[in-house]
Amino acid sequence: MTDARDVPLPDGRVVRAYAAGPTDAALTVVWHHGSPQTGALLQPLLDAGRPRGIRWVSVARPGYSGSTFSPGRDVASVAGDIAAVADAYAVGSFAVAGASGGGPHALACSALLGERVTGVVCFAGVAPFSDVPWWWDGMQSPGGLRAAVAGREARLAHAEVAEFDPAQFGERDWAALDGEWAPLGQDAQAAGREGADGATDDDVAFTQPWGFELRQVQAPVLLVQGGEDRVIPPAHAPAQLAELDLGELWLRPRDGHVSVLRALPVALDWLLAPR
Repeated sequence: MTDARDVPLPDGRVVRAYAAGPTDAALTVVWHHGSPQTGALLQPLLDAGRPRGIRWVSVARPGYSGSTFSPGRDVASVAGDIAAVADAYAVGSFAVAGASGGGPHALACSALLGERVTGVVCFAGVAPFSDVPWWWDGMQSPGGLRAAVAGREARLAHAEVAEFDPAQFGERDWAALDGEWAPLGQDAQAAGREGADGATDDDVAFTQPWGFELRQVQAPVLLVQGGEDRVIPPAHAPAQLAELDLGELWLRPRDGHVSVLRALPVALDWLLAPR
């Protein structure tokens, strides 16, 4: 059963949080959702965590489903929110994992919460912004991020006219979305119907200074990247690896942006492995 609650924060905001799994689990993993998602715990996460005895916690970032809008937030700001949510659920130390837009936020927790974070997994995560060709090359639909470079109003204006481009996903992605990762697509659609604030503020945060440096990340990091990713190009993963002291890269050459999530069970085993 999922324990959903609104967690009050010191600045008067609230964030919508979810937890599922045994409270005495050997490992709690805080999931950082992609852009856009509602923040709810998806069935594939629960299915992968159950046989491993993992407890999941997830939080809707500001502007998403039930979490107070916070204009101007940077990537680093998520760390304080996660610390408050972990306290609310009586979680001491924990690992973090994130997909796509969740990747930078997972890294922020390790950089800013120190030894409280024991490990990090990023699936197809965005690299720190640099307006150079490699950052953009291979993105099928970069319009949202390009608008975000100009600021929040430009990104909101783009959202009013943007249409989903199915060519962002390859054959393996669509097979995953038609199969075990169907809940991810359904959740993204639900988040999209709620408005553009959350995704807009994510994109603006990605294209501005994050508020921390990757060299500050203290925990071991596993980067999982698909070689056929058309949303976050493969070059983003080695760029992050080069700045991490304890980084490891798993390149899955035939996977795209969604199908790379099929590595989740093995990535959880990586988090559980003693170091």
